[in-house]
Amino acid sequence: MSEYVLELKGITKIFPGVKALNNVQFQLKPGEVHALMGENGAGKSTFIKVITGVHKAEEGEMFLNGKKVEFRGPKDAQAAGIAAVYQHPTSYPHLTVAENIFMGHEIIKNRMIQWKAMNTEANKLLAQLDADFDATAEMGTLSVAQQQMVEIAKAMSTNAKIIILDEPTAALTRSESEKLYTLVDKLKSEGVSIIFISHRFEDMYRLASRVTVFRDSQYIGTYDVNGITNADLIKAMVGREITDLFPKPEVQPGEEILKVEKLSRTGYFKDVSFEIRAGEILGLTGLVGAGRTEVVEAVCGITRPDSGKVYLEGKEVHIKQPSDAMEKGIILLPEDRQKEGLIMSWGLGRNVTLPTISKYAKGGINDEKTERNLAKKLLEEVDTKAVDIFQPASSLSGGNQQKVVVAKALSQEMKVVIMDEPTKGVDVGAKAEIYGIMGDLAKKGYAIILISSEMPEILGMADRIIVMCNGRKTGELGREEATQERILELAMEKGASK
Repeated sequence: MSEYVLELKGITKIFPGVKALNNVQFQLKPGEVHALMGENGAGKSTFIKVITGVHKAEEGEMFLNGKKVEFRGPKDAQAAGIAAVYQHPTSYPHLTVAENIFMGHEIIKNRMIQWKAMNTEANKLLAQLDADFDATAEMGTLSVAQQQMVEIAKAMSTNAKIIILDEPTAALTRSESEKLYTLVDKLKSEGVSIIFISHRFEDMYRLASRVTVFRDSQYIGTYDVNGITNADLIKAMVGREITDLFPKPEVQPGEEILKVEKLSRTGYFKDVSFEIRAGEILGLTGLVGAGRTEVVEAVCGITRPDSGKVYLEGKEVHIKQPSDAMEKGIILLPEDRQKEGLIMSWGLGRNVTLPTISKYAKGGINDEKTERNLAKKLLEEVDTKAVDIFQPASSLSGGNQQKVVVAKALSQEMKVVIMDEPTKGVDVGAKAEIYGIMGDLAKKGYAIILISSEMPEILGMADRIIVMCNGRKTGELGREEATQERILELAMEKGASK
């Protein structure tokens, strides 16, 4: 009997002109949570599709419980007890939860679909997952976290013994992630083996006993989670030493650019005050729901505060809408870059120049050459990896999409750049590049507000840190005095001065 429930040896997958996987290997033990990590383009997605029968490898062998298997398609993988839950749930929004769970393997008796039996079975599965909704709920009414729960229930309905979770926490809040962790622990205790793909180190440390790293379509190594440091793991993933993942330049702050005084919005935040100078990176942190994003949205005119004042370069300003903020030199790079930061079907160039499009219109005719030249220059400035400026934004990785959002901000005369969770959902190599861009902006004299839930990011990049909890500012820390423990105390109001 093999010690592995799943084993892959020498897997090579070739697409026209590209070796998507080059002689990779992987072993999964019964009841194990095994993390799979690597930068975007490392081959993780292709590897999942080989395991689930979507792609057939040109070379290599796959074994289930020591027996060699060859899948002709996804149905074979499903029949063998393998299921995948993808980052973006592939559900049918207008169908019920039960219909989604049993899609493709409905309970049928005498050629009739047994709706009642399907609802009963679906509710049993949901109860096992401690779901707070039932089988008759319409899928489209559920949150992303709840939809993921349905996908896991769907995997369980096929009696899956191996479940692949692909970036399951990328779109979840911290509390939703905690619920998912509990769910994974429960599946593990029931003997299910899990391959957990994530960019987040905290996911790996919380759940996995071993981690396998792919880089540039190749297998780099498998390590015990307890025996590998962050620095070693980063080196394995990006192929170079990142002795300083946070390239924070030493910048002497200049004049005060922005001052917020006793800003309040009923139900969201109260009496929030801070100031920021040219060349300074101000960290704004706290637990999800602390009111960080809501404060900067009020500063930028997305919402209207009930009271308080905003000063720009010493003069009070009245910002009633986002266009006012941009005219005055304040821009917010939103957390959800795909919905709020970019038009995904448009080319990169047009995305970059959209806020300043009126500059290139003469007599109603667009000066496309000037527009293209500026877009190209700005995209190169932030080192965007793309074929050309006509490539649609949807075709880029998360890290490169974020660079396009930054380039878009640079197309205007800005003084204050607010970055809301700028590295969310991007790999470690792209994170380092985004931090580098942030540092370059600070050196050029921009005032930067960094909103982040990632403690290392805040500690690594901010000159000063404002901590919020339940809509209030609970503390302000200088770079030298800030520690993870102190920030957490303030974020939970344990260390706030009364």
